[in-house]
Amino acid sequence: MPPLILVNQLRYRYDDGTVALNGVDFRLEAGETVALLGENGSGKTTFALHLNGLLTGDGSVEVCGIAVNARNAAIVRRKIGLVFQDSESQLFMPTVLEDVAFGPLNQGLSPSKAAEVALTALEQVGMADVAGKAPYHLSAGQKKRVAIAGILATNPEILVLDEPTTFLDPPGQRALAGLLAGLPQAKILITHDIPFARATCTRAVFFRRGMIQQEGSVEEVTARQGWEFRPRRAE
Repeated sequence: MPPLILVNQLRYRYDDGTVALNGVDFRLEAGETVALLGENGSGKTTFALHLNGLLTGDGSVEVCGIAVNARNAAIVRRKIGLVFQDSESQLFMPTVLEDVAFGPLNQGLSPSKAAEVALTALEQVGMADVAGKAPYHLSAGQKKRVAIAGILATNPEILVLDEPTTFLDPPGQRALAGLLAGLPQAKILITHDIPFARATCTRAVFFRRGMIQQEGSVEEVTARQGWEFRPRRAE
């Protein structure tokens, strides 16, 4: 099978001259969950934003065999769902159900069908019981699950999660790991949380200075780099 994501020699320079990506090659196969590791500023998030066309650099990016460019952006964004580090940036409607239904509505579903799809996604993440609540009343872990439900409701083939354990306490981290393990989509996790990466990821790549310098299992990559990060404390 062809890879779900294929990136060749991706390069990107910000307007201030900062070189964020300097020749990145990457593949994501069906069924994989891959951790993107590396220091802050090493290019991980910049790389992820290229996967659905939010940024465009030199080189080539393909998602599900489709070239990522301005012409194909709408198609690509149906294939790949991005869950941001701050869940609140994705939650803005009066109720949880309306929030999760927003994506399906924009894909052309009728209001009744969008609500049905949204409720199914909430059930998938164990949040159907808060469908009528306002998002700002939820805990950090609940907001994370609702943000994931909003992406799942659009039926993507790939999930990209940026620092998914931020603001989560240990029980919330364990619950999120269990949730991700049960989802069929291939996944990319941008994380500094090595124990979480070990629990969820089948492979890791290590970014440094805009390039992938190592790849292998989470254990192999962190051992080579001498890294052992602790989970962030909930805030």
